[in-house]
Amino acid sequence: MSRGTGAGYDRHITIFSPEGRLYQVEYAFKAVKAAGITSIGVRGKDSICVVTQKKVPDKLLDQTSVTHLFPITKFIGLLATGMTADARSLVQHARNEAAEFRFKWGYEMPVDVLARRLADKSQVYTQHAYMRPLGVAAIVLGIDEESGPQLFKCDPAGHFVGYKATAAGVKESEAVSFLEKKLKNNPELSYEETVQVGVVTKESPVFRTLSTDEIDEHLTAISERD
Repeated sequence: MSRGTGAGYDRHITIFSPEGRLYQVEYAFKAVKAAGITSIGVRGKDSICVVTQKKVPDKLLDQTSVTHLFPITKFIGLLATGMTADARSLVQHARNEAAEFRFKWGYEMPVDVLARRLADKSQVYTQHAYMRPLGVAAIVLGIDEESGPQLFKCDPAGHFVGYKATAAGVKESEAVSFLEKKLKNNPELSYEETVQVGVVTKESPVFRTLSTDEIDEHLTAISERD
């Protein structure tokens, strides 16, 4: 953006271009896709399931230390897509928010409240020149005692919204198109009707990550079903 109508405006987070665009925020969305992974989340009638790719860039790395799935509380999980360092910063903030809420009010933080707090943090980062937007899209999931399964996505611009199913990352548009076809008739998906990697269910609302063997079992069952 060094030439043309956007000349100079991509150097500042807080200055709009004549077209009404904030280029640094747009670049943050590109950073999410630049990570080269795709994440998907699906909300069922009694569970929420998320799946993502796990890429180990170096053979010397311990693969158990590479993850995009993070427990925020015992009952809430977060799937981060984008820059890992930014994701860990956002996860730490989410854990602090959840702990403070539990200490102040005496019960677990609702999923929608946590998503709103994370979105507020990201939105503030678009207003100050001494900050930069986080290059990460966060999918927050958990079981709400009143509303049941909850699935939210927060983007680098500070926007958050609840979903029946959503995707983030390099193949987001293709994944969303696939999910729209699958959920066209608004089916109530059971626990067995989707691939599970990180999962929360009503019967066991504790967020957990499935092992490699469990994932293989689900993939085998899906291949035999299809």
